[in-house]
Amino acid sequence: MKKNFTHLLASTRFSPPRIGAKYVPRARLLTLLGQAQQRRLTLVTGSAGYGKTTLLAQWRQKLQSGGATVAWLSLTQDEKGFTEFCQAFLAAIERVGISLDIDVAFEGSSARATDAAVASIVDRTAERPEEIYVFLDDYHHVENRAAHQFLQKLLDHCPDNLHMVIASRVAPPVGLSRLRMMDQIVEIDAAELPFSLAESKAFLESNLGRDKLNADELHLVDELTGGWPSCLQLIAIMLKNRPDSRERLRELVWQSTDLQAYLSEEVMEQLPPELAGISETLSIFRRFNAELAEAVTGDAQAAALLRRMESENLLIVRIESDDRAPWYRFHPLFGEYLLTRLRQRGKASVAEIHRRGSRWFAANQFLAEAVRHAALGGDVEYAAHVIEQAAPATWNLAYLSPVLHLLERLPDEALAKHQRLFYLACLTVALTAQPARARRLLTHLQSSGAQAEPAIAAMPALIEAAIAHQEDDTQRIVDLLEPRLTDPHDNPFQRYVLQAELASGYAAAGRYADARRLLDNHPIPASDRNNDMALVAEATRIQCLLLSGDVREAEKLGTPVLARAIKANGPHSISANLCASLMADTYYELDRIDDARETIANRLGLLHASAPDVMLRASLCRARLDLLQEGPDVAQAFMTQQSAHLRSLGQYRAVAHMLVEQVKLQLRRGDTARAAELSDTLDEMAQTFSKSEGYLSIIPALAALARGYVQRVDAPEKALAAFDTMRAHGVAYKRGLEITLTDLLTATVLDRLGRTDEAMETFIRTLCAGERQGLVRAFVDDGAPTAALLTRFVQTRKADEPLLRYARDVLGRMPESDEGAAGRRRGGPKATVALTQRELEILTLVAQAMSNKRIALTLNITVETVKWNLRNIFAKLGVSSRYHAMVWAREQALIS
Repeated sequence: MKKNFTHLLASTRFSPPRIGAKYVPRARLLTLLGQAQQRRLTLVTGSAGYGKTTLLAQWRQKLQSGGATVAWLSLTQDEKGFTEFCQAFLAAIERVGISLDIDVAFEGSSARATDAAVASIVDRTAERPEEIYVFLDDYHHVENRAAHQFLQKLLDHCPDNLHMVIASRVAPPVGLSRLRMMDQIVEIDAAELPFSLAESKAFLESNLGRDKLNADELHLVDELTGGWPSCLQLIAIMLKNRPDSRERLRELVWQSTDLQAYLSEEVMEQLPPELAGISETLSIFRRFNAELAEAVTGDAQAAALLRRMESENLLIVRIESDDRAPWYRFHPLFGEYLLTRLRQRGKASVAEIHRRGSRWFAANQFLAEAVRHAALGGDVEYAAHVIEQAAPATWNLAYLSPVLHLLERLPDEALAKHQRLFYLACLTVALTAQPARARRLLTHLQSSGAQAEPAIAAMPALIEAAIAHQEDDTQRIVDLLEPRLTDPHDNPFQRYVLQAELASGYAAAGRYADARRLLDNHPIPASDRNNDMALVAEATRIQCLLLSGDVREAEKLGTPVLARAIKANGPHSISANLCASLMADTYYELDRIDDARETIANRLGLLHASAPDVMLRASLCRARLDLLQEGPDVAQAFMTQQSAHLRSLGQYRAVAHMLVEQVKLQLRRGDTARAAELSDTLDEMAQTFSKSEGYLSIIPALAALARGYVQRVDAPEKALAAFDTMRAHGVAYKRGLEITLTDLLTATVLDRLGRTDEAMETFIRTLCAGERQGLVRAFVDDGAPTAALLTRFVQTRKADEPLLRYARDVLGRMPESDEGAAGRRRGGPKATVALTQRELEILTLVAQAMSNKRIALTLNITVETVKWNLRNIFAKLGVSSRYHAMVWAREQALIS
């Protein structure tokens, strides 16, 4: 007699949980899942709360809308046995109208029942014309070997139109390798499930509303959660209930009782004691491998436990490394949770783990980590010993953080006993924006009469150069280091410090050819391409391009260098921060506003404790972005606060630049009196630097520029003289952007004076320079005066030449404001703008919070093609960000 299985389970088990209205479409992953029509098995594995069920529910909807038959079964602990699993499985298939002719009982592990069931499923599904998908959610609950064999047999005999889909925390014990060799499996694992930054942003905005979190906060949330959907949900609930908690976001996330309960119930309670114990022990390490785990735990089974942790997706991530043995790290929030549990063992126990780890790291030549854990374990003498015994050739920027920690624990007297450590400490302090402290340490060392050993003979000059760099005394850098160019430099760390500092000094003096020659004559070997200090030296090439005004080339060179710095050394490394400041400046000038904001987001070190040029570029970019995206009040508040901070650090060049920005802002607001006051303040400051060289020489020129802005309306003749002063500085130091900007401002003043022929001649020269250099915001940010000249130029030119196309592009980016709209139109109201089919496709995917890279993958085009289309969209619509383009398209009902 035929058995009916559907009455055995509640109906809710045969469909996924409802997808709420605020879900995030996983477009890229759905595209990958689309390959399943040619595969027998689709496998989605990942930790608890990573959105496996939601992803499959989205895919189920898509499949059903395409005419496929989809069976769904949500598994529980009740189906861990063979009989229960098979009955539930068959019930799910019958639920979608596939009648099975089975009259055997599933008792024990009956091979006869298995064969009969598989045969019936294969026969009945093969008869159907449509594609059939069977979704098994939470398959990790199935434990019985015979149940796995049932699934294996079904996979072995699947007809072409039957596809199995499994979501599980662990990979099922079926023949996955064979399926891979036959190209019969689609896999999405824990590395692909986390939300991207764009998806995290879309999720939070759908739950909290738009613009509730700024870019820094969004990046912080993404960094804390690693794109973990369940954790993002907890944060969204917390922020919705307590909007004022934004200021303490990091602290509140770690202290969230909901998060602690989730980790306890969904993760820790599922772990056997041996896995829970080793996880807690390893939580104090930023990375760990099997050998380290065995060394600190004494457990010979540590390697097997780590493999088990990885296979069970225990919120553990494999780190890319060239080492033979794999390295791992915990998810940040899970690691912090484990560390809290570890501390319950007592301070002595935790310190002992640090000390054991330190000795293992030292024995395996991971010296920076050895120093860090020795210091954290209270063994400062051993930390000092590690540095003292390390060959200077092994030093790198990874030492900086542990050395700073060590300095807090070692008195100067103890430090003086370790000469190598003392010199490295001096350089560390100098490189981390503490010039006064570095000078004090160096003076103490020099007064002791100790001579640097040959291996570190160059260190005193490098330390003094680093101090001079922090004080913006770039000419002193050249004076100190140029004579040492002929010295032998067997120590790569010292060599890269010298190259970076000297090239920066050359750039400050406008000696770009000398900077390039220095770097060309001392090429970085392939083995050091990802070395943090080598990347700092390499970044000076980008710096030279920006100072000379070649923004387009700076972008071509700098984008891959920034990506390499982040991948090799982390997003908050010194090399990544330096490159980020340069590229944010570059992206802003190119009018890639979203890229600029994303590049400096959640990098507070750029604004608070970095080298002068880094802080200057980051501060200017942040102020301009705030003005553009948040409004004048937010921009003014930031500039006031940041100027005070920069002044407290003695970074007067940056203060001068911020004063110019504030002058421009006050003039934009119509407050000429306040603008004049700020200009007078800058004039007073300029007197102190009237004879300065290098970077500091710009302060008097900036005072003239600010004065020219104020005089442009009421005293245009005086403004011309002021702009000439700024231009002279640009010529003297070969600053291309300074020259182009002052030529542009001069053209607007000449136009105001009625000297139209001179104005247009100057303006055309400026346009030629801007087109050659790739400048955009230099023109756009000037507003109405430049818009009037652009309009006249476009209207009087007939031939469709490159310069005319460039002028039209810049004009199209001018803001729709009273100033920018004066004397021009952009071809009718926005509603009449015609977008191509490709541009609409891209905007549709932008609305799904997809990155450029994911859009390219989805549409099977290159990333550059995506960027080119987005630039065209921005130009047509007169906007400068993806968000505003998406809003326009939604308002016109072009996308949903």
